Amino acid sequence: GRTMNDQELRVQFERMARGETEAFDAVYADMKMPVYTVILRTLGDRQLAEDVLQEVFVKLYRRPPCEVRAARAYLFRMARNSALDCLRRQPSFEGDEALDAVPDDAPTDGGVGLRMDLETALQRLSVNDRQIVTLHSLAGLKFREIAELMRLPLGTVLWRYRRAIERLRELL
Repeated sequence: GRTMNDQELRVQFERMARGETEAFDAVYADMKMPVYTVILRTLGDRQLAEDVLQEVFVKLYRRPPCEVRAARAYLFRMARNSALDCLRRQPSFEGDEALDAVPDDAPTDGGVGLRMDLETALQRLSVNDRQIVTLHSLAGLKFREIAELMRLPLGTVLWRYRRAIERLRELL
């Protein structure tokens, strides 16, 4: 179903800033799944993703933003940054260049050619490419918003999205 648009979310943020608890409940209920998906696809670990999800909403509860223009982008930026921080804290993390590295566990299915499901296929993309795909197709952000959020040039985001989608088509 449809989640809150920028305008609706901004109104809820303003109500939260005035201390209205039910506004927080509404935001949590509405945005929990898309935010969780962004986090999960960054981390690839359900337990960690649930921890980070709680972390994001606790931060939001404690310091609701007032006067944000792009409320959805703001929330997804929080989710993305918290997920990346969590990733960097993992003992196995190999530095920020790893965020762009495509995992090299290419499918070796002995030529049986089994098609994999979307989540498995997404894990074959680099963290950053996975985020671009998720933020666009799931969170519904425009490429311009993703470019701002990830601090990348628009052209780079468009190119990486196209490349990631082609890669997914091959895998699926």
